[in-house]
Amino acid sequence: MKKWLARGYFALILLFLYAPILVLIVFSFNESKSRSNFTHFTTKWYTELFHNELIITSCWNTIQVAILASVLATILGVFAALGINAMRKRSKALLMNLTYMPVINPEIVTGISMMLLFVYICGVLNTFLGEGTVELGLWSVLIAHITFCVPYVVLNVLPKLRQMDANVYEAAMDLGCTPLQSFWKVVIPDIMPGIVSGFLMSFTYSLDDFVITYFTNGSSFQTLPITIYSMTRKKVNPQINALSAILFVVVLLFLVLSNVIQSRAEKQREES
Repeated sequence: MKKWLARGYFALILLFLYAPILVLIVFSFNESKSRSNFTHFTTKWYTELFHNELIITSCWNTIQVAILASVLATILGVFAALGINAMRKRSKALLMNLTYMPVINPEIVTGISMMLLFVYICGVLNTFLGEGTVELGLWSVLIAHITFCVPYVVLNVLPKLRQMDANVYEAAMDLGCTPLQSFWKVVIPDIMPGIVSGFLMSFTYSLDDFVITYFTNGSSFQTLPITIYSMTRKKVNPQINALSAILFVVVLLFLVLSNVIQSRAEKQREES
């Protein structure tokens, strides 16, 4: 009885979570623009989606920002974690609290504050370079995304640094490695799971961010969340259903692939 109740409860949770997505996918193949009546099966919304220059451009902007922000945030976060790990307890505790601030701070506060900072910088630069020379765009969105992605990298890398045996690094130098070689051959492999986790979290948050991007993107640069929001303010376009369905399938395939890779890696470790 308990097993049936547990399975039923689990099924209800899955139904609550995924039923809206299934409805969205079904209506992405609806011939009419109705959101309640399914008329005939069609793929024209997918065809129109791939011919929509605004969505294609916004998608490219989103991927571009996500890749650049996650790579740069990962590099900065790794070096920040190394620095914090080498500090004394008091200084380390202070910096850890400062690192947590962007994570627990409301996104709207971060977005507004960064918008004010970038507007001030644009005003100063335009004073010297000429009015209208510098505007909010890719550079402001990229800096904003790097800013809120770095803490996630730090918080993923620091536990791996604490688990690492410092004697291994010193032993590598005793065996003839330079400090740089010991860092690349000993430290980086040990903390690589944390680096990968931090990179994936940064990429995901950057790809999905709306609030901070909304305040820092300017008028000439749009990411996919901003474009979808502007399209839904008037009426839900069926192309959005098609786009959401594609995004869901891509994320699902990515999760399945990552789980397969992890399971194979665990089997290889157990066999070795």
